[in-house]
Amino acid sequence: MTPAINLAKKKGIQHRIHQYEHDPSCQAYGLEAVEKLSLPAEQVFKTLLIELSGGKTGLAVAVIPVAQSLNMKRVAKALGAKKADMANPDDAQRVTGYLLGGISPLGQKKALPTVIDDSAQQFDSIYVSAGRRGLEIELAPADLVNLTRGQVAAIQDGA
Repeated sequence: MTPAINLAKKKGIQHRIHQYEHDPSCQAYGLEAVEKLSLPAEQVFKTLLIELSGGKTGLAVAVIPVAQSLNMKRVAKALGAKKADMANPDDAQRVTGYLLGGISPLGQKKALPTVIDDSAQQFDSIYVSAGRRGLEIELAPADLVNLTRGQVAAIQDGA
């Protein structure tokens, strides 16, 4: 079990685990999940760590559909910062306790401010990393918001 799965179980959140064989040569982790689990890309979300500056500072989490790009201005505004940039990968791994490609928005070592793209709300359930490459957790978007103490905003490009 991963910290993400343990958190969902501990909080009594209805969820399902989906596992697939991760191809070590694949760097598009979220799209690999879409393909191997035969899921709609708009329902599978990736977890991105960002560094905030100006106003609110520090690391934060953005959760967006795997096939989309993060709009840095929108996510900075949603979190009360002037600017957002992608976090250093080593910092992301150290702070979350997860490896790249397996970073879950759930069960991180340190609770970080989290924003979930508002497109998640159109689904009964969405898929996010369960804390390991090749492992996804399916849960209701509202449960993800509650478990992360997150907020919902339009943070993807073109939204």
